[in-house]
Amino acid sequence: MPDAPAASHQVTLKGLPLAILKDQLPIWASPARIRPHDLIWLMPLSATAAITLATDTDAMRDISHNRTFNKNSVNASNYMIGGEMAVPVTLFGIGLFKNDDRARATGILSGEAFADAVVVEEVWRNILRRERPLYNNAAGHFFSPNAGTNGSFPSSHSALSWSVAAVIAGQYPSRWVQVAAYTTAAAVSLTRVLGQEHFPTDVLVGSAAGWLIGRFVFVEHRGSHSAHGQPAHSQRYYAAKV
Repeated sequence: MPDAPAASHQVTLKGLPLAILKDQLPIWASPARIRPHDLIWLMPLSATAAITLATDTDAMRDISHNRTFNKNSVNASNYMIGGEMAVPVTLFGIGLFKNDDRARATGILSGEAFADAVVVEEVWRNILRRERPLYNNAAGHFFSPNAGTNGSFPSSHSALSWSVAAVIAGQYPSRWVQVAAYTTAAAVSLTRVLGQEHFPTDVLVGSAAGWLIGRFVFVEHRGSHSAHGQPAHSQRYYAAKV
């Protein structure tokens, strides 16, 4: 996970493009900053990814190939991620209308995390060019010329969904908000597999990358203001101004 600066800073709507640009260096350089304590989560994640990668083809061949079921799953994933994207947009509008800094900040920072995730997943999908499950009997070959710009690895839906979920869960640390945010993100990832759009490894890595990016944005811009005038030490959240 990229290191965040010790001092937090506010993000503005006008400054969002520059903030996204500045995010790229720590995000792409994050592997060089891996520390011993990161192995606590990195090793299980790597082991799980190795297992799913070895079983991707068999798993996708066993999943239903009923076209109606697959289509419904894909539609469900699209509806859910669309609804998830609407949350920060709505919060941003509420923040402007009610002068709610936390709601406004959540909208802006979710947009930042979303854009960062788009950059990461698009670069890797075009480099690795993995075949989609419905192609070549779910062989899942990497560096395939047939994949073009529509590669399978990592899952873009998963990366985008988890990046936004991480920001929302960080901004609103209520257990119910976190459960709702992460359950939605998990459902988006699952339905991408059930829809034969992605292999399990695609959504696993996409989800992990999205969460790390969202968490990075959350930590980097953590402010010292409170949501309802409470002391900063009792409730910390991001501050953003238009």
